[in-house]
Parts: sequence; C-alpha cells; structure tokens
Amino acid sequence: MQHTSNHGNTPGGAARQGAAVPPPTTLPAALRRRFPKYSDLAPLMQFKKPEFSNAARLRRASTIWDLRDMAKRRTPQAPFDYTDGAAEAEITLRWARQAFQDIEFRPGILRDVSNIDLHTSILGRESSLPVGIAPTGFTRMMQSEGEYAGSRAAQAAGIPFTLSTMGTASIEDVAGAAPHGRNWFQLYLWTDRDRSMELIERAAAAGSDTLMVTVDTAVAGARLRDVRNGMTIPPALTLKTVLDASYRPAWWFNFLTHEPLVFASLSRYTGTVAELINSMFDPTLTFADLDWLRETWKGRLVVKGIQTVADARKVVDHGADGIVLSNHGGRQLDRAPIPLRLLPEVKAALAADRSDAAVILDTGIMSGADIVAGLALGADFTLVGRAYLYGLMAGGRAGVDRALEILATDMRRTMALLGVSSVAGLTPDHVHLPG
Repeated sequence: MQHTSNHGNTPGGAARQGAAVPPPTTLPAALRRRFPKYSDLAPLMQFKKPEFSNAARLRRASTIWDLRDMAKRRTPQAPFDYTDGAAEAEITLRWARQAFQDIEFRPGILRDVSNIDLHTSILGRESSLPVGIAPTGFTRMMQSEGEYAGSRAAQAAGIPFTLSTMGTASIEDVAGAAPHGRNWFQLYLWTDRDRSMELIERAAAAGSDTLMVTVDTAVAGARLRDVRNGMTIPPALTLKTVLDASYRPAWWFNFLTHEPLVFASLSRYTGTVAELINSMFDPTLTFADLDWLRETWKGRLVVKGIQTVADARKVVDHGADGIVLSNHGGRQLDRAPIPLRLLPEVKAALAADRSDAAVILDTGIMSGADIVAGLALGADFTLVGRAYLYGLMAGGRAGVDRALEILATDMRRTMALLGVSSVAGLTPDHVHLPG
C-alpha cells in the first residue's frame, strides 16, 4: 500500500522538504553604508560658544544635589559643613532623606493636567508655592548676600521667608530689602524675657505677620563637623582656613570686603556655635512660657520642633496656629523621629481634635517630588533650609532663584505624572510610605 505525506500541504511544508528559499531582497537605502556628505554633517556640527557666567553655570544645575556640588566647590569647608552636617553620627538626617526616597507614588491616569496650579493658602494668606524658606543662622557666612538674597528671592517667588534670631541681617534690614515679601520671624525664647520681648516688638513693627518659636534647642546638639573644623563666629583665620581659602578666593574676597559677620538681631558675640546656644537659650522652658508668648504676640504663632503626636496636640491646645514637624534638620538629637513618618499620625490626631492648625513639614527635603510627597501625606506647607542654602552658596541670589525654580519644576512634573492638577488634589491615595 502506498503511503503519501501531507507535509507539502502544511504551512512551512515546502521549507521542511528542502524547497529553495527565495534570495534576500535588496537592502533598504537607509541600511547601506556610504560616505557622509558635508551637507549631512553640517546640521550636526553646531558647536555652542562656551559660557562661563554665573547664570550659565547655574542653568546647568538640574537638581538641588547639583547645586550642593557647586556649593561645595565654592565654599570653604567650615561654613559648608555647618550647612551640610548634622548632629553626632548624622543618622537622623540620613533617615529623613531615606524616608523620602522610600516613597512610592501611585499615579492616576487620563486626567487633564494641562495646567498645574501650585498655589496654596498658608496661615491665612496665599502662597505661590507650597514651600517657604526656613530660618537659618549665620547665613551671610555661607555667602555674603545671605538673608538679603533669601528674602528677595522669596518675595519674587511669592512665598514666605523666615528670618532666624541667629540671622546675620536685622529684622528691619530684611523688611527693607523685601518690602513686599511675606517676612516671618523665628524666635528662640531666652532666659532674659526683656530681650525676647524686644525682638517680638521689632518683628511686629517691621510687619512680620507670623512668629515661629523654636522649641527643640534646650542645649546645643553635638555637631561634630563644626567641632572638628574648629568653627567659630566669626570664622578664624588659621593655617587650615587660609589653605582652604586658596582654592576658593571668591568666597574670601566677598567675605573680607563686606560688613563683618555679626548676629544682626543680637549683640556681638565671639565663640563657638555650641557655646552661644548654651549661653543664650533657656533649658527651663515649659508650656507656661508658650502661654506667655501667645498672650504677647498678636499675629500668627507657629511652634517649630514638634516631634511627637502628644506635643503637637498640646501646643495647639496652648494657642499655636500652626506647628512645624521638625527635628532641626537632624542637628540636635540624633536618632530623633522623622517628620515625614510622623506626619500622617499627627494629621489624623489634629483632625480628631477638630483643629484647623496648619501642619508644616521640614527636614530632609531635597526635591519638588519630596514636597509633593509631604503634601500628599497631609502637610499644609513645607519649609526648605539646606536646599535654599546650597543655592545661595552656589551663586548668591541667582542661586536661590535657581533652587526655587528647580523645586517648582519638580513639583509641576511630579503632579502632572500623578494626574493631579492642584495642590488641593493631592491625597494619601497618591503615595505609599512603607512601614
């Protein structure tokens, strides 16, 4: 009996029987090698003229970390480390930044994000961005424009600027430099109530609508970088600092050709930072002192340095209009609670109390995405300290402008990718913070 195969009737049967495969077609023109013509190369050979201006250099910074790199190259080690460092082993600062890195965003799709609105309301007034400049001490030591650059940049951006008691520009001078800005004042309560009262009155007279009292500095934290650098106020000219200055002549030229560095809200002081804090700040403060301050100050009162839910509730009970969840940038107690992780619990507790107190977040913020994460988890507003100082050290006022521009660009992009068009639209559903 003859057997037949049906292989030829199946797909690919001819190939399996060894049928001839058609020769390959001619290569497409785009895949053939040829010698390039000048007319092809000309559009590719557009060499840009090198730019060495401050503005061009700052434009090359795409992140706050880029500004930090620039700042480190341009600033002597002692003032850079004062800004960059934290207490003891700097564990708290690393934890704070890691918390933001651990955030998982959960975007929504098919939302109209053609227009991203970053405006928000904080303590009764509108802010163009959900971020303000935190109080920082010794700011003109970082770069000679100091608080003048910060307050003017904040005014231009439409956000609050907070002057520190330990700032190097006076309350009156900052008000004069940024007369249309929203200038807040940060207060350390002293044992000497008369001196505290004098600063409160000056802040009110200069138009400050918000007083921010810092409560986490009963004593100075162990800021070991400062100790190792032998940092004093004003900076001392030692062999080490002279050698360090040889690589950063612009900083020293600016430092030596401007008004000497002093605490513009205080009397002149010479010594280490820790010695100043320990001699000036009052370790006996209690909630009764907060009551005194609430009676004394007629504007908005914010308490900075809240690190537990219980203390958040208690300062609101004692009259605070807002709280700043902050561990002082990790510069006081190492291994302190991380504000971002504390935020949801504090927000829930105040909501249970039916409190409308503002919840402000700081510590560890290095990008606009960090700010968006904080807002989504319940913060009404955020503050940046180091992020703004890196910009200042990188390029003065223009550097601060660039830092705020980077943060705003980050926020707009992150919100658009989340499918959110306004600050009010951010909710805990947009983020996941692992436990």
